[in-house]
Amino acid sequence: MNAHISSAYDRDLEGITTLIMQMGGLVEEAILRAANSLANRDVEMAEAVRKADEAIDALEEQINEEAARTIALRAPVSKDLRTILSVLRLSASLERIGDYAKNIAKRTSVLVEMNPVPGADTALRRMAREVEQMLKDTLDAYVRGDAELAEVVRQRDQEVDQMYNALFREFLTFMMEDPRNITACMHLHFMAKNIERMGDLTTNMAEQVIYLVTGEMPEEARPKGDKTAFVVETG
Repeated sequence: MNAHISSAYDRDLEGITTLIMQMGGLVEEAILRAANSLANRDVEMAEAVRKADEAIDALEEQINEEAARTIALRAPVSKDLRTILSVLRLSASLERIGDYAKNIAKRTSVLVEMNPVPGADTALRRMAREVEQMLKDTLDAYVRGDAELAEVVRQRDQEVDQMYNALFREFLTFMMEDPRNITACMHLHFMAKNIERMGDLTTNMAEQVIYLVTGEMPEEARPKGDKTAFVVETG
């Protein structure tokens, strides 16, 4: 009987893991396409990112339902329960990252009507690619149960913060040199901050993987490189 319950739980968890990976793939694509839509001044791509967010939200809802069903039917305890709770946190973070990608796409539609800020599009795309790679590695760490890889991701968040700080300083310089750049630079700054927040959420996911594998959250606070004090509205 216990073996039967364990086998059923394993099948449930395998199904949920498949959904997590599907959701993660969509979010990775959203990050890159949002950045590329800005670099290419592609309004249609930006709109596609916005519409694709519905599929990400639907997967999160499906994961929540499957997790709740598994808890109700299998009554997991100890590590099994920890696994289910970790999955819920991972899907919630993925959903928020998808929201940030959507926010970037929304601003692209405004920025295409303005003069480009030299180097900004390329820098934002480079920053987005770094976060996308962090997310990919985090999902790989989750599937493989690799706490060491998750810790590597956790440390890489500082690189994203440094990219953001450099962009922040550049935008300030452009705005001070020519007030006509202020509106575009403000939009670009919010985009950069959105990507920085994606990095934070991905790092939270990596910490959740470490907790899932080891049973403990990392003891040392991760290094933070964000020296600015701006607050970004999301939605």
